[in-house]
Amino acid sequence: MRIIVHGRAPLRGVLLPSGNSNAALATVAASLLTDETVTLRNVPDTLSTAQMLETAQALGAEVTRDGATVRLHTPTLLTRAVERPQTEQQVGTVLFLAPLLARRRHARLEVAFPLSRLYTHLTALRELGADVRTTDDVVDFQLQPWERRELVLAQTSVTATALVSMLAASMGQLTTIHNAASEPHVQDMLRLLAAMGARVEGIGSNMLRIHGTPKLHSANVALAPDHIEIASVAGIAAITGGTLTVQGVVPAHLRQIARVYGRLGVHVYLDGDTLLVPAHEALAVSQRAEELDVPIETAPWPGFPSDLIAMVALIATQTRGMTLIHEKLFGNRLLFVDKLASMGAQIVLCDPHRALIAGPTPLHGEYLDTPDVRTGLALLGAALCAEGDVTIDNAQLIERTFENAISKLTRLGAQIEVVQS
Repeated sequence: MRIIVHGRAPLRGVLLPSGNSNAALATVAASLLTDETVTLRNVPDTLSTAQMLETAQALGAEVTRDGATVRLHTPTLLTRAVERPQTEQQVGTVLFLAPLLARRRHARLEVAFPLSRLYTHLTALRELGADVRTTDDVVDFQLQPWERRELVLAQTSVTATALVSMLAASMGQLTTIHNAASEPHVQDMLRLLAAMGARVEGIGSNMLRIHGTPKLHSANVALAPDHIEIASVAGIAAITGGTLTVQGVVPAHLRQIARVYGRLGVHVYLDGDTLLVPAHEALAVSQRAEELDVPIETAPWPGFPSDLIAMVALIATQTRGMTLIHEKLFGNRLLFVDKLASMGAQIVLCDPHRALIAGPTPLHGEYLDTPDVRTGLALLGAALCAEGDVTIDNAQLIERTFENAISKLTRLGAQIEVVQS
């Protein structure tokens, strides 16, 4: 998809955020742990979710969708394998290892990416007692139920936490997981496991105690709104001089984000389940003594999420002062700043983890190609606050994890023209 974005149009209006796409991936996989029907509500209609549902069907799930409600019924698993075409299109399909092992005891994974990406997952499975055998790009697993296990995840990985938790809920009597991820989408998946009959202690923390049951049952749960979508659109509204009301938010998911935004002069207000973004005439870096020379850093939840580092970098280009951003979790997520620099931003990429940004600098029209899934909304925000027109190719990637992002922004006043579908 190619779009042309006409900049300098302020966003105004009310945003109704979609459900969290990452939560959808994990809960779809968890739904296959039982042979009874699981109902998921507030499921976003994204490419990543559609691909996950397709794989669920290939494994034996009967899937019906009615708007944002998805029902999955899996009386029998038809295969023990997650095949290469499925892992090629969606890395999240590795989560289907949990229902395959829980219900068949054997599973095969054909990987379409370096096995090093599964280091934490494979290490954790071995600690649970799994027999893991790798041959080239194929991994075979065998796993039997256990009474008590205690493990420390090598990294605070969302997918590894989800995978181990699903197995613990269905195969272990008591499993303690240290260094667990605790993002909102992980919490949604854990609440589903609890609704299906497992007893889960520590939801929202980095230590989980899961009392499993060999017979999980039907459940009906709703996914939380996507905090990354909410924060991204709020940031775009602020830098375009607009005003925004976001309804149906979870305040606890946004407090740390609001604190970091405040350091860049973007002030948002939480009123119950509503987030308000007032008009901002000018943004300036905080001059509080305790915040001077302190970088904005990403960290595992409840720290500032890495998925918003691109948005923070964009906001910093429009904020008076100097901002040092430190991406501590991933080694390649700051490389996108070259695109902002090509639009006129004053950015020094110190190393793959740190960038120094001077603002405010006016951004100008530019051609942008293939935005990264995690930076797509930030690049779209850069186009919306730029002078002139910006052409973005492969814009469909923006909506891989954000439901109808372009049409939502258009309804809020963004001037976006789709010229090639």
